[in-house]
Amino acid sequence: MTIRPLDLLDLPLLSRYRRDVLPLHSARILTRGNPLGAMALLSYLNPRRYIYTAVASENGDSLMGQVILNGDETSAWLTFLAPKENTNGLTLSLLDHLTTQAGDWGAFHLLAEVDENSAAFRSLRQAGFAMYAWQRVWKLPKLEKPDEGGSWREAEETDWPAVQALHGQIVPALIQPVDALPKQASGLVCRSEGNLQAYVAVNSGPAGVWVQPLVPPDSVCGPGRLAGLSRWGSRPVYVCVRSYQAWLETVLEDLGAEAGPRQAVMVRRLAKIIKEPQAVSVMEKALAKAKPAAPVSRIESEK
Repeated sequence: MTIRPLDLLDLPLLSRYRRDVLPLHSARILTRGNPLGAMALLSYLNPRRYIYTAVASENGDSLMGQVILNGDETSAWLTFLAPKENTNGLTLSLLDHLTTQAGDWGAFHLLAEVDENSAAFRSLRQAGFAMYAWQRVWKLPKLEKPDEGGSWREAEETDWPAVQALHGQIVPALIQPVDALPKQASGLVCRSEGNLQAYVAVNSGPAGVWVQPLVPPDSVCGPGRLAGLSRWGSRPVYVCVRSYQAWLETVLEDLGAEAGPRQAVMVRRLAKIIKEPQAVSVMEKALAKAKPAAPVSRIESEK
């Protein structure tokens, strides 16, 4: 088996596999379209970007995969495998190769989203990935009249402490390092009477708009009006609901949103925190030796 980076000689593969892609990063697919489209090739071949595409080949079969890391994040993503019919004996070796690349970039985690009933789910498990949540993507219906802003506005630096507190309340502590907030204020917030009621992270592209909400059950702000924001034009708006906010699904269903299939959100950890030993001075060692031992109590048995 050979595994190598994608190059210009692989253009026929892009055309052949374009309609047989297994997406593993829903936000990128829904906002930027088919990852094997002609326009995507230039970004794959740009060495200055953290996008790496590799091809595994053996006995006439081939499998293509991609990993990506945004510059301000600590988690990398598997973007796709293609063709999905070839996710078999080549998969584990290719996944290990892509994982090594993500580790070389300095990523702490490698993430992927996949249908729980697919063969790729089992392959990811065998490659060391573990499921930490499930999600479903909902496509919001279009509102008849665009909303010029309403209760939602751009997040500002002064909002960020409240957003961080909301994140800590909603996202389970064990997965907060993986499902982390951006380092700087971004996305949209909703406030009522001076209090933060909801926050949504926004990922926007030419094909659509992806929003991931943090909305407590008692909030007066809901994600339904997001579809009508005039800033997004005619692009479709998708809401990602993770398992720790499953109650939002009933709200979206009542709004007439279109539900996608349930997906497993999976992670492979690439780094561990190692506590470095602290240096102890010669004086501290001497004082430790000179310290008198604590008295020892002895209980003698009665004869």
